[in-house]
Amino acid sequence: MELIKHRVAHYWSHRAEGFETQRLREYESEKRERWLAEFQKYLPQGKPLRVLDVGTGTGFFACLLAAEGHEVTGIDLTPDMIAHAEHMAAVLGLDAGFSVMDAENPQYESESFDVLVTRNLTWTLPHLEKAYREWYRILRPGGVLVNFDADYSAALENEEEHELPENHAHKLVPDFLHEENEAITMEVGAYHQPRPQWDVQLLVEAGFERIIVDVGVYRRIYAEIDEFFNPTPIFTIAAYK
Repeated sequence: MELIKHRVAHYWSHRAEGFETQRLREYESEKRERWLAEFQKYLPQGKPLRVLDVGTGTGFFACLLAAEGHEVTGIDLTPDMIAHAEHMAAVLGLDAGFSVMDAENPQYESESFDVLVTRNLTWTLPHLEKAYREWYRILRPGGVLVNFDADYSAALENEEEHELPENHAHKLVPDFLHEENEAITMEVGAYHQPRPQWDVQLLVEAGFERIIVDVGVYRRIYAEIDEFFNPTPIFTIAAYK
């Protein structure tokens, strides 16, 4: 594994326990229905789907969609995150499978999934074009990739201060982890071009035929500044095979 991926996994190992606590609270908040409303715009309705949550973290999306009756697997590069995802699913009484796996090298047969979902992952991938090609490969014909992310490196370069609640996850992170997160963001961002425009180009090159971009999703998900607030505007990209 290349050095930058080791750094990413090491960083998120420090964040795993606190992340599970926050994601459980998010799952039990009004945010759950907001995320489901976004997914309903893109996912086929009326049947159980085979779903892969790429970069599952502590399993928020995996649990969200498993509770809707889908067959869900979550993968993440960080073993501690996968351990907490398994715990979160158990706490919620949900059936979802989890594996430690590199998002750029998913170890699945071609056309294995109806849906791929991911949240705040693609900004950490040094070879995003490879990831999109691989995700296209493991999607079934007619399948969809739903990616929620942001241009975090560009946002860091033009950082604005946001007054966040005292219980916000960013305020609970020690300085050395803040510094490491910023260093990773800028190092990986050096490989990236402006997003989501660049993502659309890479997705077309990977073979996706219909791509929808929504740059207003953050206003719906993060309508108020609370402990879950993301100060960087996220976008949605839905790409259909």
